[in-house]
Amino acid sequence: MDAASLTHPDGGAITHTPNDQRVETWAELHEQAFAESWQPALGRFRSDFAFRGLGNAQAGLPTSLTRLGGPFDELEGDLLRNFRKYAGLKAVPVDSVWNWLSVARHHGLPTRLLDWSFSPYVALHFATANSELYDHDAALWCVNFNSAHQQLPPQLRAPLEREGSGVFTVEMLGEAAPTLAGFDALSPRPFVVFFEPPALDARLVNQFALFSALSDPRAHFDQWLLSHPVSYRRLIIPAALKWEIRDKLDMANITERVLFPGLDGLSRWLKRYYTPKAP
Repeated sequence: MDAASLTHPDGGAITHTPNDQRVETWAELHEQAFAESWQPALGRFRSDFAFRGLGNAQAGLPTSLTRLGGPFDELEGDLLRNFRKYAGLKAVPVDSVWNWLSVARHHGLPTRLLDWSFSPYVALHFATANSELYDHDAALWCVNFNSAHQQLPPQLRAPLEREGSGVFTVEMLGEAAPTLAGFDALSPRPFVVFFEPPALDARLVNQFALFSALSDPRAHFDQWLLSHPVSYRRLIIPAALKWEIRDKLDMANITERVLFPGLDGLSRWLKRYYTPKAP
């Protein structure tokens, strides 16, 4: 199916995908979020999916770099170069472009990276954290990173197979592609990698974080996903179900206080927790 037929002309919003599943109850959402996680060879539940929650189901998957608008792809190098210059070497554990991208994204710099989590609960937190969006349906994107990595060029598939890993580390990426230009040049067709950032602080650790990066900063992840044979599903969460999900996540201690350790996270949690439910 043509991905362009599923997106608005600007590529920024999604109205429908072939793999949409609308859930109506917490139990159904819970079942679908953990679907396909049983690994017979291990005899354990281990998911191969990355999760991303959106408070508005039609928001699509643009990167923060894309949202700059204009010739954003031409600004990527300037942004990262100046971030490195002013942040200082102590900002990263090792001087590599993948460490710098991780730190920059973590602190709000527009980059080609998208935030994901290994945890569907963490992703559901972000789908329900903004009470101003409670009149919109939410979405939980679930993307199989092993399936996505089947589209990788050989230079990147080899280190994954050698390490027996489902996702990359920054060290693995640095060995195969020490520069973004080299990364982009590995294949004439855009591809995506999922990688774990270094454990820079408790926030990344508690959010069970991982990032995705496309080899073309101009590409939209949702359009790429819909035009490649990648296993994914998008769970559509009705607006009417959001309060129940939010309350149950709070009961499970999936809150800003945990995911954003410190006084800022504590304040954000208390503000949201004590916000009255609209009549």
